[in-house]
Amino acid sequence: MDLGAVARGFDAAGATDAAQALAKGPQLMVFVSLTMPEGSLRRLVDHAERARATLVLRGLKEGSMVKTAAAVRQLLGNRKLAIQIDPEAFDRFSVSQVPTFVLLRDGTQAQRCADTSCVPPASFAEVAGDATIEYALEWIAERSLSFNREAKVLLQRFRE
Repeated sequence: MDLGAVARGFDAAGATDAAQALAKGPQLMVFVSLTMPEGSLRRLVDHAERARATLVLRGLKEGSMVKTAAAVRQLLGNRKLAIQIDPEAFDRFSVSQVPTFVLLRDGTQAQRCADTSCVPPASFAEVAGDATIEYALEWIAERSLSFNREAKVLLQRFRE
């Protein structure tokens, strides 16, 4: 197997998926790391599937696509869940700790900023900390009134 070709294909698909995810919404992105406690990760995977959220990793486990793929397969099992490796997204949303929950408005478009792309601050709300997706969405709905509607849409989806 040519891992370089797989990685190039994954990168191309990931970039396209990320751009499309920003174009429709509201969307929830959950920034995680494979080094997080297993219980927290499993809970987030379960909840992300229910909320139809996207899990975002900064990079590869130990710099290896093979190790990353194996860890993701073990973590996801048979679940239908979007997961992407996107180090630029960590910069785009200034994510400095995991988990961080980023709620994007419907129709949010990334824009070119310097050498990368960025998202206008009024287009997203975020909260960080070891919490459930439900708690994060409730927190955003209560404390970020301009995102109340989006958070409630995703809460309803989560609770279906």
